Amino acid sequence: MINGHRVAFVVAVDEKFGIGKDNTLPWRLKKELKYFHDTTLQVEDERKQNMVVMGSATWKSIPEGRRPLPNRKNVVLSRDTEFNTPGAFVATSIDDAFALADDTIETIHIIGGAGVFEQAIVLEEVDELYITKIQNDYDCDRFFPEIPTGFSQVKQLDQDEENGTKWIYYRYSKE
Repeated sequence: MINGHRVAFVVAVDEKFGIGKDNTLPWRLKKELKYFHDTTLQVEDERKQNMVVMGSATWKSIPEGRRPLPNRKNVVLSRDTEFNTPGAFVATSIDDAFALADDTIETIHIIGGAGVFEQAIVLEEVDELYITKIQNDYDCDRFFPEIPTGFSQVKQLDQDEENGTKWIYYRYSKE
């Protein structure tokens, strides 16, 4: 937790924990994208919204007409303070991003990419990991880091399939 806000990762990985190839998602699974949408949007307190934190490559990989992600506070991590992000906030570090979570935010979702995941996975403040494991190999060039041993509570939430591709939704939490 950070100042009363839950911190959760939301990511889809292939069989080798790949998350991207050539700066894009290597799969197009509408049901999994809907799960991502619903997970990052869902709040218990309807007066609040969630925040999504992503790197600049992840921001650029979102089709221009679909960014910022609606009804969520979008924060883009970039060392370039001149980085142009209409509709989003720019932060130069994870700590700066977390500082943007005010009392209107319920959950901070870390959504990628690989560098952001690597920086944030070791933080004590991370409460949960929502990981979709896609049962396929996409020859990725970007990978999700090793899950720390502190995330020992694993719960299978659901499973799904689309066009012959199967996947399982998991939630990892700390003891």
